[in-house]
Amino acid sequence: MPFSYGQVDGWVRTFAAAIAENKEYLTELDSAIGDADHGINMNRGMQAVLAKLEGGDQGVQADVGALLKTVGMTLVSTVGGASGPLYGTLFLQMGSSAAGKPELSEEDWADALAAGLAGVQRRGKAELGDKTMIDALVPAVEALRSSLAGGATAGEALHRSTEAAHDGMTATIPLVARKGRASYLGERSANHQDPGATSSWLLLRTAEETLAATES
Repeated sequence: MPFSYGQVDGWVRTFAAAIAENKEYLTELDSAIGDADHGINMNRGMQAVLAKLEGGDQGVQADVGALLKTVGMTLVSTVGGASGPLYGTLFLQMGSSAAGKPELSEEDWADALAAGLAGVQRRGKAELGDKTMIDALVPAVEALRSSLAGGATAGEALHRSTEAAHDGMTATIPLVARKGRASYLGERSANHQDPGATSSWLLLRTAEETLAATES
């Protein structure tokens, strides 16, 4: 069952709400191994996204790619630190993958998410195990694609993707950071959950909540 423009728009808004709800938690995680601003910065960016969506002309054709690119450009211009460029790139690359599409098939969604992940990896030069958002996104994309290839429904695939992101997030706890501000701490970065992986899990969890909500 395709995901409509309205569902993707709803996902963006639900993600913004989840960031707002968890901004103190994300900042608390970041205070242990970063600049103590991840939640604050992400909330600022997503609130700017909401303002942009409210004030924008959605157009007659309802281009999902244009929507995602708007999110990405807004995050790049409003979010400080590493989060803005990385999340901005994620959404911009998703938007490029979905360009001109009024709705997304399950495979389109998987392709867009994979394109976003590839963009983040190019931008941040991080790999699996570096204790970054990549540790949640890589298993999420892999689980999504393997589930769809195995004949899972959209709802099942989205759920497995969320579960994989959660497992990847918690797997960052014992890791020693090799990228970003946390890497400066060396061994002291271990035993802390990565805030970027946590917000990425929220990204996938809200996708499941909104995109699978109307599946019958």
